[in-house]
Amino acid sequence: MPTFTVSAWDVTVVAVYVVGVRIALGWFLARRVHVGGSEEYFLAGRSLRWPLIGLSFYVSNMSGSSFVGLPGSAYHDGIAVYHYEWMAAPILVLFAFFLLPVFLRARIDTAPEYLEKRFDRRLRYAFSAFLLLANVFIDAAAALFAGATVIQVLFPELPLWVTIAVISLLAGGYIVVGGLGAVVLNDALQAVLIGLGGLVTLILTWQAIPSWQAVVEAAPDRALHLVRPVDDPVLPWPGTITGVLVIGIYFWCTNQFMIQRALGAKSLEEARRGALLAGALKLPNLFILVLPGVMAITLYPELERPDLVFPTLAFDLLPDGLRGFMIAALAASILSSLEAILNSASTLFTMDFVRSLRPGLKDRELVRTGRIATVVFMVIAAAWAPQIQHFPTLWIFLQSILSYVTPPVVAVFLIGLSWRRANAPGALAGLLGGVLVGVAGWTSIEILGLAGLHFLYGAGLVLATSAFLMVGVSLTTAAPDVERVRDFTWQPEPWRAPSGPWIQDVRVLSVLLLAASAALVVWWR
Repeated sequence: MPTFTVSAWDVTVVAVYVVGVRIALGWFLARRVHVGGSEEYFLAGRSLRWPLIGLSFYVSNMSGSSFVGLPGSAYHDGIAVYHYEWMAAPILVLFAFFLLPVFLRARIDTAPEYLEKRFDRRLRYAFSAFLLLANVFIDAAAALFAGATVIQVLFPELPLWVTIAVISLLAGGYIVVGGLGAVVLNDALQAVLIGLGGLVTLILTWQAIPSWQAVVEAAPDRALHLVRPVDDPVLPWPGTITGVLVIGIYFWCTNQFMIQRALGAKSLEEARRGALLAGALKLPNLFILVLPGVMAITLYPELERPDLVFPTLAFDLLPDGLRGFMIAALAASILSSLEAILNSASTLFTMDFVRSLRPGLKDRELVRTGRIATVVFMVIAAAWAPQIQHFPTLWIFLQSILSYVTPPVVAVFLIGLSWRRANAPGALAGLLGGVLVGVAGWTSIEILGLAGLHFLYGAGLVLATSAFLMVGVSLTTAAPDVERVRDFTWQPEPWRAPSGPWIQDVRVLSVLLLAASAALVVWWR
């Protein structure tokens, strides 16, 4: 593995970015955002337009775990990991037409609040607690660990906990002041930096490899194919349906730190266009993140750890100054996702627990509570993040645990939205029972190794278990009031003619997005 040095130019570029963009500009945007009440702080006053929503969706997803995990998985196992990227497009189409209309009609602040309106308060508390744990111990911890991994490539003498602490402080700084409005404004700027960073790395990697034929010869069998056999140990093709799709629906359609942008939209059309923009931005990740990981096999065939692929490519191939630019791009991805996660966690805690249990609190007190919660959750995530080093790779940690614990959430939301007979006891049984089964499965299979089941197949089994529990208990207990649940279930609404040019019609945009996704899959099948 090459030895990296950081020049004065690199340090200058990173310092300008951290001080000028993340701190100075971030603080300026936070102060410019009017925080007059809880809705302004947590949902930006429900005034977000589609470009900000789409860019913020994308940046929040493009965390350090993506920059580190996707190329690392491609280096080790080939491009099959791209299934997690392209499937965002059809999932966000589903979100735009099936879930978003119900969420915005219900005027909810959080995803758990929807479950209270559809079922009862017990579901809200249960799901909110689940999301809080997932945001802090999975999402935020993974982003912190990814950032620390990159920094340690350049500064191996720094202890892991020091790098994690520094990243936490930078991420939590201005979000405490400005809330969601500050986050999405800064995200729009970071999206450009992240895209340019990935593009520069792709170009330099392409120039460095001997030839494409050399990549084909060096890559493992079927490494450049998306569709893998049913017994493939990495990503069997049925697993894209039983696992990748399920995880994606949870992440893009129900996870608070993602959908909070859409809940803050000015209108349904703005939210839909923003979601579709995010889906389109995910498609190029095949070229800027996944394929460079495979190409790196010809350049660094003996890397110590797959997770080191992207920082190795970026820091070895880039000249002085541009190396600092890449560090800044990685910092943008890591910090932006952390800001989204921390803002989401504080929103869940404040709106689902504090406001629900103490309805008499004024908006100013709620905002103050949210700011305190942000700091607390940041500290907890930083304390837990070093434990991820005990897992084989960051991507395995993320996808294996999500495969087992998120299917119950998907079952409850999809059945609750589409079947009016589903009731609160059934939903509670499906959620809690499914999570217990999932945790037991993850512990016994992934940690203790008691069975050889692929985690993507495990996701399908947990989903089926949760759905069975929810339907069975609902049918054997009292039916809900049909009139009460009508507004919180999906209703077939006529597709209105577009009010503007055809290119703004979300129906046309959805078809184009789905066609582009299908073309990429067929091309690399």
